[in-house]
Amino acid sequence: MNAGEGFFAPQGARRLPVQRWRDGELAGAAELVADEVPVALVYNGISHAVMLASPQDLEDFALGFSLGERIVRDARDIHDIDVEQAGHGIAIEMRIAAGAMMRLKETRRARTGKTGCGLCGVESLERFGEDAFAELGEGAQAGFAPAALHRAMAAMAARQDLHHATGAVHAAGWAGRDGELLCVREDIGRHNALDKLVGALARGKADTTDGFAVVTSRASFEMVQKAARAGFPLLAAVSAPTALAVQVAERAGLTLAGFVRGGRHVLYSHPQRLAPEAG
Repeated sequence: MNAGEGFFAPQGARRLPVQRWRDGELAGAAELVADEVPVALVYNGISHAVMLASPQDLEDFALGFSLGERIVRDARDIHDIDVEQAGHGIAIEMRIAAGAMMRLKETRRARTGKTGCGLCGVESLERFGEDAFAELGEGAQAGFAPAALHRAMAAMAARQDLHHATGAVHAAGWAGRDGELLCVREDIGRHNALDKLVGALARGKADTTDGFAVVTSRASFEMVQKAARAGFPLLAAVSAPTALAVQVAERAGLTLAGFVRGGRHVLYSHPQRLAPEAG
């Protein structure tokens, strides 16, 4: 079955006419295709970044991005979020606390155009070194059972409506200590999906140290950095990490698991947190 064939159209997808080649014949058909729209993040009237994203859960995205980029230190620093159609895309207008706006003006970076780019606008290698690493707090030290990790990853498939419909998006999920999948967010960009998850958890005042995150992508530097800054003790990816991601995870105190599939996984950092006797 092709992506979109026989599926309803979830938010973030549209049905488009296509020509489908099958068994030596070309025939007209309709296919569900993932939306990809420019999303401007605007703080106190100043446009800071334009990202390409899926157009759902955008309040979660705005909050998660703001926390991950350290534009705000706490969800309470954002007083209002308004999502509006604007020109060829969507504008997310946020009113943030004066202190947060002052920090943003001091450290403002241009991050326009790509789905996710961890280094866009960093002025120097020295600044990269300052920005790259985050450390987990003392509350993120408890362990998890491997069975919980695989239970969460296996449950992701049933929660990815947009991916089932289009075959074009990533997902990030949050699971409790027993591996029960409690929250999932999807986006065309893996970074955006994780931002949406972080924002959803912050809006729900979830304790991020009492569970772990799973992602349907590789674990890049920025994915690990976002996970550490959110306070996740463990990040599990269905694919591989990069060497820089492993370095950041090791320094941050984050347990990084890759190739989590088929009952197997590889631990790249802080393996003590994921042991058979953990519960």
